[in-house]
Amino acid sequence: MNVLPSAYLTGQKPLFRKLLDALLERYTYASVLAEDADARNYSVSGRGTDISGDTRFGKRGFVVRVYEGSGYAEYSGNLLTEAMIPEILGRIGEELEAADTRFRRYETPVSADEPLTFQKASEYETDPRALGDAGIIGKLEALRAQAFSLKADLVDASARFNTHCYHKLFLSRDRDLMQDCMWSSCAVQVMARRGEELKDVYRSFSDLGGAEVLERASGGIPEMVRTLEDLLGSEPLPPGTYECVCTPEVTGMIVHEAFGHGVEMDMFVKDRALAKSFIGQPVASPLVTMYDGADTGYRDVATFFFDDEGNTAGNTLIIDRGILVAGICDEVSASRLGTKPTGNGRRETFDHKAYTRMTNTYFTAGESTPEEMIASVKDGLLLEMPSSGMEDPKNWGIQCMVSFAREIKDGKLTGRVFSPIVLTGYVPDLLKSISMVSDTVEHSGGGYCGKGYKEWVKVSDGGPYIKASIRLG
Repeated sequence: MNVLPSAYLTGQKPLFRKLLDALLERYTYASVLAEDADARNYSVSGRGTDISGDTRFGKRGFVVRVYEGSGYAEYSGNLLTEAMIPEILGRIGEELEAADTRFRRYETPVSADEPLTFQKASEYETDPRALGDAGIIGKLEALRAQAFSLKADLVDASARFNTHCYHKLFLSRDRDLMQDCMWSSCAVQVMARRGEELKDVYRSFSDLGGAEVLERASGGIPEMVRTLEDLLGSEPLPPGTYECVCTPEVTGMIVHEAFGHGVEMDMFVKDRALAKSFIGQPVASPLVTMYDGADTGYRDVATFFFDDEGNTAGNTLIIDRGILVAGICDEVSASRLGTKPTGNGRRETFDHKAYTRMTNTYFTAGESTPEEMIASVKDGLLLEMPSSGMEDPKNWGIQCMVSFAREIKDGKLTGRVFSPIVLTGYVPDLLKSISMVSDTVEHSGGGYCGKGYKEWVKVSDGGPYIKASIRLG
């Protein structure tokens, strides 16, 4: 089924058009982005049950952007009447007049829009709203009970479900775009204790869709419980450089942290990304090809039809067989750098600024099987279950946390487990050491990505199994 349009945006569209027409009488460029979103969070655990509306993302409102001679200005609000249009025009004029001229002189005009009109919607199988709060909580309680049925002595098992249905309307002189999308995610965590040591296993599931993602979560619980048993017998890892095979989840974290942020081109404008000076040069193994885009051919939480600046969803080739060929950018950064926007201009919500942001970011598949990759390792590790990471785009440093590693000796898993794992290094060194890439690719979009510890948006990442030389601690 397709997500239905927003009655609010459909009804208000003529008024948004009147506002746009008034702006275009005064300014070289003007656009209106209107949003109507509903977001809900559900969780069950030993501490109880929680149901809440997500006030950060479940909003309704609009933002206008204008360009005039030497700079941009924006105005956002959650209410629009015809009587307010003159006031909005006045506020926009005041903002342009008050803008710092030292900043404004670096602005260049946006390129003219290519005429485009469409209304598109994503699909889903099970509508969370039709299930209702009680139905969703019932399914989460069933996931929790399933975990306890497999390991009765769990300290706790928790399950959460997040769903976000959003509708966006974008209007400019030549564009009339509307999209209606729904994404959902589910996460399960199981915890157990052995002596003084408490261990947990966490896994997320996500989809550009509805509550059907809960069924996928149920299928993953048996493996989670088996992994938890392995973790309870884990030991510390001696620091050093190891030959490693990374699962797709760990590969995804490396993609996101090692190179995703480093090619966000608003950082090029500020000279805060080393990647700016490496375009056209080798930065990874010839086995590595990397893409980012909301139109990459797979459905996840960061798949959409147009970004928050009215540019159609992109599919940007970033690394081509080891060569850095392009970055991703929003519209303003593209105008300053003399390039084209890639469909990566995203706002947390309508009342936040647009930045260059990742969408679905991943490495493409290779030709090896995971079994062949493990068999090729004489003395190394299989890295599993990423937990967190951070990067330094200016110096290409990376530091990531991986929950555990399985020992490989003479091409076989020994059963020995190490935990926790800290992955560090210089990004090109890590990526150039990749010597094998699997023929299978997996993606995940369970979390949010922040821009400077704020400006949160949904992203997904992933890729194949990779074999590389990695510094661990």
